[in-house]
Amino acid sequence: MKQRRQFLINAPLGLLAVAEAVRAEPLPQDGATPAPAAPATTPGAPPTFGATPGFGPQVTPATFAEAEKLMQVTNTPAQRAMMAGSWRVSLASTVERRTGPRKVALAPHLAPATVWKPLDAAGGSGAGINKTGRFVRSRINPGALPARDEDIAHSPVTRLARWIETRAITSERLTRIYIERIKRLDPKLRSVITLTEEHALTQARQADREIAAGKYRGPLHGIPYGVKDLLDTAAIRTTWGAEFYRDRVPQRDAAVVAKLNAAGAVLVAKLSLGALALNDIWFGGQTMSPWLPEEGASGSSAGPGAATAAALVAFSIGSETGGSIISPSMRCGVTGLRPTYGRVPRTGAMTLCWSLDKLGPMTRSVEDAMLVLQAISGTDAGDVAGVPAPLDFDAGAGVKGLKVGYFADWMKEAPATDVDRAALETIRRLGMAAVPVTLPDWPYQSLNTVLFAEAAAAFEEITLDGRVDQLKAQVPDAWPNLFREARFLSAVDFVQADRLRRKVALEMARIFRQVDVLLVPSLRDEMLTISNNTGHPSLTLRTGTVEVGQARSDWAPNPAQPLPTFAPPRRVPHGVTLIGRLFDEGTIARVGLALEKEAGVAAERPPGF
Repeated sequence: MKQRRQFLINAPLGLLAVAEAVRAEPLPQDGATPAPAAPATTPGAPPTFGATPGFGPQVTPATFAEAEKLMQVTNTPAQRAMMAGSWRVSLASTVERRTGPRKVALAPHLAPATVWKPLDAAGGSGAGINKTGRFVRSRINPGALPARDEDIAHSPVTRLARWIETRAITSERLTRIYIERIKRLDPKLRSVITLTEEHALTQARQADREIAAGKYRGPLHGIPYGVKDLLDTAAIRTTWGAEFYRDRVPQRDAAVVAKLNAAGAVLVAKLSLGALALNDIWFGGQTMSPWLPEEGASGSSAGPGAATAAALVAFSIGSETGGSIISPSMRCGVTGLRPTYGRVPRTGAMTLCWSLDKLGPMTRSVEDAMLVLQAISGTDAGDVAGVPAPLDFDAGAGVKGLKVGYFADWMKEAPATDVDRAALETIRRLGMAAVPVTLPDWPYQSLNTVLFAEAAAAFEEITLDGRVDQLKAQVPDAWPNLFREARFLSAVDFVQADRLRRKVALEMARIFRQVDVLLVPSLRDEMLTISNNTGHPSLTLRTGTVEVGQARSDWAPNPAQPLPTFAPPRRVPHGVTLIGRLFDEGTIARVGLALEKEAGVAAERPPGF
């Protein structure tokens, strides 16, 4: 509007010059009508669409006929002729924003004006958010410190923290154990992009001094960890897994890293991610699963999954937009906690999708995940989606009487397995009520329009200047192709997907009026898409094993690169996913603790690690 208004009130000489320029343009071909000439100024005349000079290349009715195939719509020849004649005027401003003459740079941290608020979308007011933030750890006796470094490294944070607190082990010794394991074992996995050895030892020595002086900061004090390499770390390179960012060195820590610094944790490694947070291939190669080194670790939190499972770190931080914590947690047999959208600040994290990105812990036990979540929860001025929501958790609370919803049809078909069905029986045996629930049969995958559009917007610059062509993965289902395709998404379809998103959020709110928790097959497409779009928290944990006769992959099948097969089949971890109410991670953790105890597999280790 401002551009049109300024045009209409320009001085007469300016108008004459513009009108002359428009008249000098070549006429459109194939029957298209010419762009309208600039109107004369009339006092009091309002601005109108189509009153500005044309901009951009000429188009013809044939251009629209071909474009209709992409959008799956149909127009008449006359309609195409009218659009071809007016297109350069009607849509001039959209091109100018990115090509000039008044080009506007949009910094990666700049969020859209419309902010996704899951509680508002579901018709809630936030009144149901717990205000007390009561957090009760377990009172376990960690026992004597193991004699072998391997046994120490594989111990959960719940035990490591007690040993550190009582000074049975120093942070420096524990840090050196993990550094040694990274140097010796990571070449098999490619899970570490940057080993922060000197930085880690400096932090560990400081932790030891503070603890010796009686200044114990809490359960993460002195605990070595790794973060997915999309979280900024001051003076330590943060590569996003991409070739052209491999020398990128931020000046400030991400909000989550700052919170872990405040908790006294020790950063020992920047962990791999599929380039720009897709799958498990980065500029250093493919990150592999320690349980089955012939297959990828899955992604995009591939490094956190592999490094945590192999005990190269005590815990890690991953991120999820559409399954990037859940999938590698399943593949690598670790616990992955995807918090409610808005609970954990994303300031200083690479943006893939402003309304979908979430940061969360990946650990070797359920309580470990909650200890980490407590440390990283909160708001930050740099994240407009943040919600102040205290975390409520009691490790000793029972589960009897809780209502656990499940989708009966989903439990009967792939990707559900006997592990999922056994977990449902365990739910009943522990005194919880298994409640069948349903969802409408809607096209949930159409919500991915939001993901593709936001991701393409976040990485517009590297797509337009061709840097995206340098990424290792250049297949149809990799970002380079998807970013290019997204330039042809319909803005109308984007808005409609956003409206469907609200409709789905209302359906999830309806279900959670009936149940306390949902138990779902972890890799069910519909729920991965639904829960990421509605912002609900999820907890993925190992509860059993399955046998696989062929390596699994995040990538679409490629006949030219067949996956390895196994005879006899290989035994690998498998588990389930719990979905909770918005900002109610404590309840899914209670159920997760109960399932973890009954399954008795959390302490199993990948062979050779």
